[in-house]
Amino acid sequence: MAIAYFCLLITAIMPLILAGYAKFSSKGYDNSSPREFLEKLQGRAKRAHYAQLNSWEAFPAFAASVIVAHLAGVALSQITVLAVSFVIFRIFYSICYILDLHALRSTVWFCAFFCVVTLFISAILHS
Repeated sequence: MAIAYFCLLITAIMPLILAGYAKFSSKGYDNSSPREFLEKLQGRAKRAHYAQLNSWEAFPAFAASVIVAHLAGVALSQITVLAVSFVIFRIFYSICYILDLHALRSTVWFCAFFCVVTLFISAILHS
């Protein structure tokens, strides 16, 4: 289960990395008004900010799905594969978002979401 828990940690840290990229890849970052600064960003920095927001949105469902699957007694190997896959998809999603590969980004988003749904369904079927 340690690998799945490590995936939770990575997923919790990812938005912070994306926020850092958004803030420090553009000149003029002002920590006294970071939200105003982020709303004025353009290009890759703005897309990194949006990827950060989406990462925060994705985290609760992923965390819940891992915990619920574990509590339901889903096989550790299945939880691990789905958790690692989720992290890989979310990293790739963020890269696609920053590079403005919108069609691929949507496909990768769905793949990550599929991992979450599969964890929940596995928990339902196992209990």
